[in-house]
Amino acid sequence: MSAPFDRGLAGEVEAGPGRELGVSPQAGDEERVVESALRPHSLHDFIGQPKVARQLALVLEGAKRRGRPPDHVLLSGPPGLGKTSLALIIGSELGTSVKITSGPAIERSGDLAAMLSNLGPGDVLFIDEIHRIARPAEELLYMAMEDFRVDVVVGKGPGATAIPLEINPFTLVGATTRAGLLTGPLRDRFGFVGQMEFYEPAELQLVLARSAELLGVELTEDGSAEIAGRSRGTPRIANRLLRRVRDYAEVEGDGRVTRAVAQAALALYDVDDLGLDRLDRAVLEALVARFNGGPVGVSTLAVAVGEESHTVEEVCEPFLVRAGLLARTPRGRVATEAAWRHLGRPVPRGGIPLGGVTAVPRDPGSSSEPLFDA
Repeated sequence: MSAPFDRGLAGEVEAGPGRELGVSPQAGDEERVVESALRPHSLHDFIGQPKVARQLALVLEGAKRRGRPPDHVLLSGPPGLGKTSLALIIGSELGTSVKITSGPAIERSGDLAAMLSNLGPGDVLFIDEIHRIARPAEELLYMAMEDFRVDVVVGKGPGATAIPLEINPFTLVGATTRAGLLTGPLRDRFGFVGQMEFYEPAELQLVLARSAELLGVELTEDGSAEIAGRSRGTPRIANRLLRRVRDYAEVEGDGRVTRAVAQAALALYDVDDLGLDRLDRAVLEALVARFNGGPVGVSTLAVAVGEESHTVEEVCEPFLVRAGLLARTPRGRVATEAAWRHLGRPVPRGGIPLGGVTAVPRDPGSSSEPLFDA
């Protein structure tokens, strides 16, 4: 049986049933191999996240001057923004090895104890999706993070004894896409918490320029701008679209990625000018055409597009809400005016009652009831 950190990231959330990886922020198994070649190896080469990078640089430099491992690091944010890259950079900057695992892969406290006992002095342990770690393993992690010691229980029942096991000082780097699911005791044991933000198009163009150079792709400035504008503010999606556009340019053109080539390629892959794919547009079309803009429940919306409810709620909705195309309300999902315009449909008469606008009272003389929360 392989050790927990030999299992890779098999416990990561997949893109979802029926969801193509085109603009999904989740990474497939084959894509991780390509990502490893494109990842930066130092904070100097890391593009974007200037605040987090600056804060992390101070933490690492201070630790190196003191000759001790830095505080434990928690990186929080949506998938595809560079949390794994930063974890590997921490090990590179410290000159130590990095052991990689994921929360779902640590099923028992014994798995974690074996992993911790194999760490060398100053090593970095990276746990992706740390909010999904099993509770017994999480409780064992508390003592390891604070005192660099774990108690191994030998035996069962009244004869069980706890044997203290000293471990080498290490740095834990945890990554999570759901910071709210972390327990308070675990979150409080991290000395540095970095919140990753979505990238601006100009930052994505720098990412694309670097990736194009590593991949040997001739990328023009207007071509990179076109790809960056459809990448949902996520470097992983930008690199994925670059590879698909490169394929199109090499097969259908002369290999140069220009704006026209990027537009033709992304149209072929059903990625529109806002970065919406087929499923995103299907959700908006169903909401607008079949339910007159809503409100409608997510389960009903999922049935209308032939998907599972959690796929619509966890894969499609985050970007649609962030793009201002869909609103979540107590009564259900509602298409905004921007959604009607994006689909080329006339906005309903009187507009969409969002925000502080109230609905018409149901009965004459009754008090008006807020239709949506602000």
